[in-house]
Amino acid sequence: MKRTSITVGILFLFLSISNVSSSKEIVVGSKTFTESVILGEIIKQIVQQQGLQVKYLSGLGGTRVLWNSLKKGELDIYPEYSGTLIQEIFSDKIIDDLEELSEELQKYNIGMSRPLGFNNTYIIGMKKNLASKLKVANISDLRRYPDLRFGFSNEFMDRADGWPSLKKIYNLSHKNVKGLDHDLAYRGLESGSIDVIDLYSTDAEIDYYSLATLEDDLNHFPQYFAVVLYRKDIKKKYPKVISTILELENKITEVKMIKMNSDVKIKGISESNVASQYLKSALSIKTNPVQVSVFSRFSKNTLDHLVLVFISLTFAIIIAIPLGIISYKYEKIGKFILGVVGIIQTIPSIALLVFMIPLLGIGLAPAIVALFLYSLLPIVRNTYSGLKDVPVQIKESAVAIGLPSTARLTLIEIPIASRSILSGIKTSAVINVGTATLAALIGAGGYGQPIFTGIRLDNMGLILEGAVPAALLALLVQWLFGLLEKVFVPKGLRLKL
Repeated sequence: MKRTSITVGILFLFLSISNVSSSKEIVVGSKTFTESVILGEIIKQIVQQQGLQVKYLSGLGGTRVLWNSLKKGELDIYPEYSGTLIQEIFSDKIIDDLEELSEELQKYNIGMSRPLGFNNTYIIGMKKNLASKLKVANISDLRRYPDLRFGFSNEFMDRADGWPSLKKIYNLSHKNVKGLDHDLAYRGLESGSIDVIDLYSTDAEIDYYSLATLEDDLNHFPQYFAVVLYRKDIKKKYPKVISTILELENKITEVKMIKMNSDVKIKGISESNVASQYLKSALSIKTNPVQVSVFSRFSKNTLDHLVLVFISLTFAIIIAIPLGIISYKYEKIGKFILGVVGIIQTIPSIALLVFMIPLLGIGLAPAIVALFLYSLLPIVRNTYSGLKDVPVQIKESAVAIGLPSTARLTLIEIPIASRSILSGIKTSAVINVGTATLAALIGAGGYGQPIFTGIRLDNMGLILEGAVPAALLALLVQWLFGLLEKVFVPKGLRLKL
């Protein structure tokens, strides 16, 4: 038990060290939707143009993930929206204007730019032909059609300014309401599986899919002015960087933002090139975005994924096998151990990742700990079951010839249970490979990065760039453990009847 505690301590120490970024590195973040990624890229290139190192964590999770990371100093800068801050982050306070919002942010040592020049508010939309057929022009008209199928973005489903308040203010009685990824909602609308979705007013898809935008006739949605949030200590260290970023104020019109979104989502131009073109035209800043080849991207994602899987699985093996042995030896403690690891396994993997953020922040550390915890049950249970299933006659024979308890365990029981133990490790490894793709949502990289980018851009090539290697890696893991079985499982137990 003492060794297990030491191992856990080493794991957390390693992860704490690995999560510390260079003091000279500025960390920029963005949310999962394209507009935020573009704005984050613009900020990133401004920092690079100043000759400073920058780490760009694009496509992180929702608002709370970025906000909490900014407060803790894990992020230095990220683009946000005034309405989100007022309605979501500070929903328990009364804030009437941007000046009051700025004063509230100062309490957290966070500065805010003035609006960048456009308002990206929420809009409720549907296909034009359906809106025309039903004569729906504003949100209130939806009350006449309670059977319409709603598909809202996951964050909108729970936000203070999202579906709960929209439903209440407009007295909507619709029951068929689903939460899904914002980018997938457009495809659902196009395929006819849903009828009404939430939109961002600067989405390029509004025109592309010929959507009708419903008037917010009760003025539910506030204005969502795009702004840049930054830590005050970064302004002190690098005043020129922040002053250059603040030159973006009132420089991005709604038309310009829609065009940049369209260039990326419809025309397939990379965010880095779109950002570079904007900086050259608007601020006369010349940047040279690095064009990453498919092979380089694949190599990095593979390395990130292997690191996630190897470290988390290694520590899971080191800790889970002893826990399985303890569960076998001590029945009361065993019930508790099996119960705890069983409960952990029932927690949705994405939720487990998010639970780790308050403890370890974003990036590699929370992902590895979440994957480690998720890998415990198959190994613990198979170790316990394998030892429990050792024939009683063999155990009695070992006792009869005078073997002490430790010798019986190491020389007889564990070798006989080795096939079951190895099977548990193999199951954990395969689960680990698949679950690790979710780590990209908290900035840990891996094969999930191209998958989520592909979903956002509706690019099947990018999705396959992550999904296929992940599947092949899972098959490779199964094959490797098949070889290891020949090494660790006694030959007699491998004989086929």
